[in-house]
Amino acid sequence: MSSHTNQNNQDSFYSNIKDILEQTKMDGLFKNERLIATKQGAIVKLNDGTQLINLCANNYLGLSSHPSVIAAAHEALDERGFGLSSVRFICGTQDRHKELEARLAKFLGTEDVILYGSAFDANGGLFETILTEQDAVISDELNHASIIDGIRLSKAKRFRYKNCDMADLEKNLQDADAAGARYKLVFTDGVFSMDGTIAKLGEIRALCDKYNALLGVDDSHATGFVGKTGRGTHELCNLFGKIDIITGTLGKALGGASGGFTAAKKEVVELLRQRSRPYLFSNTLAPTIVGATLAVLDILEGSTQLRDTLESNAKFFRHGLTKLGFNLRPGNHPIIPVMINDAELSQKLSAKLLENGVYAVGFFYPVVPKNLARIRTQLSAAHTEEELTKAIKAFETAGRELGII
Repeated sequence: MSSHTNQNNQDSFYSNIKDILEQTKMDGLFKNERLIATKQGAIVKLNDGTQLINLCANNYLGLSSHPSVIAAAHEALDERGFGLSSVRFICGTQDRHKELEARLAKFLGTEDVILYGSAFDANGGLFETILTEQDAVISDELNHASIIDGIRLSKAKRFRYKNCDMADLEKNLQDADAAGARYKLVFTDGVFSMDGTIAKLGEIRALCDKYNALLGVDDSHATGFVGKTGRGTHELCNLFGKIDIITGTLGKALGGASGGFTAAKKEVVELLRQRSRPYLFSNTLAPTIVGATLAVLDILEGSTQLRDTLESNAKFFRHGLTKLGFNLRPGNHPIIPVMINDAELSQKLSAKLLENGVYAVGFFYPVVPKNLARIRTQLSAAHTEEELTKAIKAFETAGRELGII
């Protein structure tokens, strides 16, 4: 092939990329990133100095800038350094890593825990490690992208059931048996991040027991604040100690930095340490995150005040928007989606809210299905009632201007 032909191919490739981006903009689906110039919190400032009430962070418990958490991170930085420059099995395991794994296992009610660089990695390295082509994984259709990608990496037979549809789940379990599956793993989000819907874990567990299947839950949007003491959806559903595998994140309620984990029986965790590719080929979780997360667990085990405040804030905000006539996804979770259904209108509402001092982002295809665009608001224990009242007023002003209410 001549150099001229090569150049033409390269030009065509980049031209195609530009066309895709331009079409994305024309379709109203282009996602812009705003620059924050402060710590994460209930109030943030953009780099242009604009101060906003923040309703779009995963900072559920307000711990991303908590003084005790920051102090613990500084202490870990001073005592254990900035990074380990290694993977865990070579020379990247510190005593603090093992301490955090033990603390998380106790907090979640499992035998052991393995840490990852992210929850995406935890899910990405799970299925191909523990399942083979002889096995089957049955996944909720609205599971997080990391679960979907993790399943794709495995050779297991794949089945998908309608969101929270127990009849369809049972049919898929029967289909997996008919396909000759050796082991079956049902996997679901504990909380579905786009809707705030909580999985029917009690019913799912019963079906798993009926069909001799394992149950796995990604509890990223629950760990730390769902359930009476914040252990997660399994605590809420009276299944503490009865879930086979729990994956989750340190990047939301547990300090909001990064890092993930898989919690399970000791032999499952040990196999992941031996064969899970994201664990074996990624640098160790930074000591600062480990130290800070240990401080987070101290806070959560000492009091339920933060999760109680979060629960109260969510009720207050949901009531305010409902009274105004906004269409909300039902539920009790601090994820409160304001349904707009039109992608372009959701972006217009987001822009109007910004003008009125509220930072809330529009979600649209491909993040959510077409014609189900929304503003996904997320409450924090750090929000005051005064701030939430101002945010409700901003929604009213913007909603009336755009004819939404």
